[in-house]
Amino acid sequence: MNTALILSGGTGARLGTSIPKQYLTVNDKPILSWCMERFVLHEEIDAVHIVAAPSWQTQIREWMEPIDRQKKFRGFSSPGENRQLSILHGLEDIRKYACDTDCVMIHDGARPLVSAELVSACLQAVKGHDGALPVISMKDTVYQSTDGRTITSLLDRNTIFAGQAPEAFLLGKYYEANIRLLPERILEIKGSTEPAIMAGMDIAMIPGDEGNFKITTGEDLERFRQLVLRRENK
Repeated sequence: MNTALILSGGTGARLGTSIPKQYLTVNDKPILSWCMERFVLHEEIDAVHIVAAPSWQTQIREWMEPIDRQKKFRGFSSPGENRQLSILHGLEDIRKYACDTDCVMIHDGARPLVSAELVSACLQAVKGHDGALPVISMKDTVYQSTDGRTITSLLDRNTIFAGQAPEAFLLGKYYEANIRLLPERILEIKGSTEPAIMAGMDIAMIPGDEGNFKITTGEDLERFRQLVLRRENK
């Protein structure tokens, strides 16, 4: 079984909107719906699970109903104190109906343009590994600064990559990797793959997609709007 765990519990504070960014509407459709469609309609995804605040769950069910003809949606999990605890809540609930040898894909509800090809590539890459992470090569020269004011060193950009989502993992191993970080270390985690790396899991890298960006700022939101507009006008 391949389960998509979509994270929709964030508040979107950095965007400065009155509601979380993933619930903003673009072309008469919530951003989260764009994301949900990518997984619900993907032939290799068997189940979809969503982390969302209880106050949004009824609305999300209404958005899900017309697209989920194969009844892939399996339920909600409540957000945690940080992103990684939200993931752990989702993993705990997914393990109630999935096997530890199954695959779970972690994706952001505010990353609506993930392609079917990238989802398939992640699922293929997990075979023979413990997980898979799409990455983008660094194009610019990369520097390090220890104080945020002056340059400390020049980094080799050929060995540095920016991680994307979806991140795919073997469910049981990834769950155990997160459990080991309780109760405090898990609060320090910044990226979904970090617990896997800390646990020594074998994570394959695959090429990411520049168009698979996360909506974080107002500029990101406008970029998404313009992309949708161009697609609708073709």
